[in-house]
Amino acid sequence: MTLEKEPVYQLRFRDLIFGIQMLFVAFGALVLVPIIAGLDPSVALFTAGLGTLIFQIVTGGKVPVFLASSFAFLAPMSLGIKQYGIPQTLSGLLGAGVVYLILSLLLIRSGPSILRRVLPPCVTGPVIMVIGLALAPTAVEMASEAGDNYSASMAFIVSLTSLGATIITTIFARGIWRLLPILSGLLAGYLVALPLGMVDFSPIAEARWFALPNFTFPQFHLPTIIAIVPVAIAPAIEHIGDILAISSVTGKDYIKDPGIHRTLLGDGIATSMAAMLGGPPNTTYSEVTGAVALTKMTNPAIMTWTAITAIILSFSGKLGALLRTIPAPVMGGILVILFGSIVVVGMQSLLRQGEDLIKPRNLVIISVILVFGVGGMSFHAGEFALEGIGLCSIVGILLNGVLPAS
Repeated sequence: MTLEKEPVYQLRFRDLIFGIQMLFVAFGALVLVPIIAGLDPSVALFTAGLGTLIFQIVTGGKVPVFLASSFAFLAPMSLGIKQYGIPQTLSGLLGAGVVYLILSLLLIRSGPSILRRVLPPCVTGPVIMVIGLALAPTAVEMASEAGDNYSASMAFIVSLTSLGATIITTIFARGIWRLLPILSGLLAGYLVALPLGMVDFSPIAEARWFALPNFTFPQFHLPTIIAIVPVAIAPAIEHIGDILAISSVTGKDYIKDPGIHRTLLGDGIATSMAAMLGGPPNTTYSEVTGAVALTKMTNPAIMTWTAITAIILSFSGKLGALLRTIPAPVMGGILVILFGSIVVVGMQSLLRQGEDLIKPRNLVIISVILVFGVGGMSFHAGEFALEGIGLCSIVGILLNGVLPAS
């Protein structure tokens, strides 16, 4: 099968079914991030749809990608919400979007090579690994701890079911189903949790069919801004990889047209918009890129239908209530794979560097980032605090800037 030969952007009603299919592929990860972090999944649906439309406007409707909830921000986002609250944490996420905007301006002036110089794999690789490793305890806790209406053994059974379904789908499924491991894990775990009495349907009965998403607006809070902003570095680098991936799928060079500066700008505006409404940061979804490769449907307008569908579903009070009935162990089993895969992505980034990782310069940068990040190193000065992923990101950038080339 060959790729479609069609205009860059052509909105056709007959492509609606493909747009819905793309949302189906992305749905599991899209709603999982806000549920874990404590945000409204309906807001995440709305901001994913609106963010994708913004991205298409900025890039001239040339790139067939869908933007939705980013796992890279889950650790600092969850910690910020727990310590300071949602409005305060949203100000940090808004700052992350501003970082994207600044990087896009740097790319206009200096080209993509500047990111390679300032943020080489010896910095971004271990930072990505720290994100996954920092989240590991959350996955274990959700998968194994007892809840209000279920025991630890019941939690283990359900989490093991969702983990097994995710693994089986990833390894053995074929066609479009291979792109649905998260959704498969959610469904399998949920079905096992039902007869165990772990699901409370009362919120669904009380919810309205039509309801506005629970929009929340940011409140300026310097500590969360300082903690979250450096985290934007790693997903910004991943953004470039995603654009290269979709370029290889469609056979078009999106790095040049519309330009990586415009795709990063679109991603940044979408992330800032999401933070202003109470949604998680957006990122390009590799699952959707895989679906484009599989279906050969490269018309970017298909993502317009995906975005419109997401926005419409966000106003369903029943759907939002249903998503909030998912027991924690169902998500915990899936997160074992997801958070582990983040670590693997970081490892792969290091391996692709093609240099000896135990050379003194590389060894120092990687070691300090990993130990500071995983060990929970923190710096406090009054109300000012820098810790975790944010601290290790800044330290890695500084070390890369001051240490002489080996």
